[in-house]
Amino acid sequence: MGSGKSIVGQHLAQRLSALYTDTDALFVERHGVIGTYFTAHGEPAFRDAEQDIIAEVVDTTDLGVLSLGGGAVLRSANREIIRGRGYVVFLDVSEEQALERLGDASARPVLAGDPARNWSRIRTARLDLFQATAHDVIDTTGLDVDDVATKIIDGHQQFLSRKTITSMPENTTTDSTDQPTVIPVSGGGANEINGGYDVVIGRGLLSKLPAILGPHPYRVAIILPRALRATGDVVKSALDEAGYNAILVEIPDSEEGKHIEVASFCWQVLGQSDFTRSDAVVSVGGGAVSDLAGLVAATWLRGVRVVHMPTTLLGMVDAAVGGKTGINTAEGKNLVGSFHPPAGVLADLDTLLTLPKNEIISGLAEVVKCGFVSDGRILDLIEEHQSQVTNPHSPVLRELIERAVQVKADVVTKDLKESNERHMLNYGHTLGHAIELAERYQYRHGAAVAVGMVFAAELARSVGRLDDATVERHKNILEGIGLPTSYHGDRWATLLDGIRRDKKNRGEQLRFILLESQGSPIIYDVPDESLLFAAYQEIAD
Repeated sequence: MGSGKSIVGQHLAQRLSALYTDTDALFVERHGVIGTYFTAHGEPAFRDAEQDIIAEVVDTTDLGVLSLGGGAVLRSANREIIRGRGYVVFLDVSEEQALERLGDASARPVLAGDPARNWSRIRTARLDLFQATAHDVIDTTGLDVDDVATKIIDGHQQFLSRKTITSMPENTTTDSTDQPTVIPVSGGGANEINGGYDVVIGRGLLSKLPAILGPHPYRVAIILPRALRATGDVVKSALDEAGYNAILVEIPDSEEGKHIEVASFCWQVLGQSDFTRSDAVVSVGGGAVSDLAGLVAATWLRGVRVVHMPTTLLGMVDAAVGGKTGINTAEGKNLVGSFHPPAGVLADLDTLLTLPKNEIISGLAEVVKCGFVSDGRILDLIEEHQSQVTNPHSPVLRELIERAVQVKADVVTKDLKESNERHMLNYGHTLGHAIELAERYQYRHGAAVAVGMVFAAELARSVGRLDDATVERHKNILEGIGLPTSYHGDRWATLLDGIRRDKKNRGEQLRFILLESQGSPIIYDVPDESLLFAAYQEIAD
């Protein structure tokens, strides 16, 4: 009591774009004021009702952030169910600050009479239960709400990473849904000499990293954004224990890390650490991190091995798979880069548990793209299970990830260097990249690609290539999962400049990837720029 769990929980849920549930608030909705109920029915009846609410809420698939009353730990059933279902944090606080926050404590029946004495007595009686139930203890004394939320997020990342390290042995028998899915690219890891590698999708995958790196590297550079330092520490510990000399290389978050100055910093670290051609790079983070780390690995000594560990949905289904590397310039996105296939990709679904919902939604744009250009079942799954596609616990999301990765693996196997068929994976990206450039990379990639796909669909319809129903399906699916389908009407001139710099263009000829139907993408040479302007009017807001 008085630790600030309600306000911290609400703020944490807001930062993560997650559902927030307060069991005390639910109790009030169903049974009335807690103090009144307590007086009328007694504590045992209150605890029974509280236990029923906790069991019901914890059984919810999309749990999010759950705030419990301090007395919930008195019941062993509650302790078992919350510890087994998620990551439990005990927010501690000094007596002085707790009483200051509680005021007269009139809404706390268990503190009635002498709040200070009763608070101390209750804390002492429950402290062992709090500490035994919690995965982590955070003292909130003197901390603001955002500081506490940050500590919880960092702790959760470490918790998930520890689970990864202690994952079950390979020969343990379990349900098939818990087993990792291995999707080979260009012949898989057995064909690494010719650019082959495996994409492993599952939970608790960190233990597989040493096997991918193999015995040859001595030094391993872990390139990661500052926001994932806690995760990086766990990866470093695992590699150190496996006999490698691992170092952390922190870079700026998101697109801020995709600049030549950041690449130069990484090269400097590799040089000062005496990295040789037999050493390796590991990326930990989203798509921007794998793009940058891949470029660093491709250029250091003309190429060292790299393993990608994507921690975002976008990274898992797009950037980490395919061997593209790149950085941005003032003139456009990914204009400087190379093709450098990784030695392997570990897509650990547990990392999505702390990913903000908006980031999952953004990543779904690339999944939808794969549905329109190739695997139609992806679109069916999204339409049939729309409420589940943003739930990181959902088997539906896992299947969508696996299907999207399979689409990309099939295409890259046939066309690594984007000579022909791989162009189809740029569906929606021509306008999407122009939007990102216009917004100085402060616009989510997935949101930009979503708008770009609708624009491409409208362009295809206007030139008689695509039917009305498929165009409307674009809008319905993307809007249904929370992605935009329009953009500012007054930005066309700026966007056209970005379109003219697209890497698919040949000379002065502008090129777009369009659909003739679901699963039938084509390269379309635009005969007149006025067609683009007309199509843009259909999506302008």
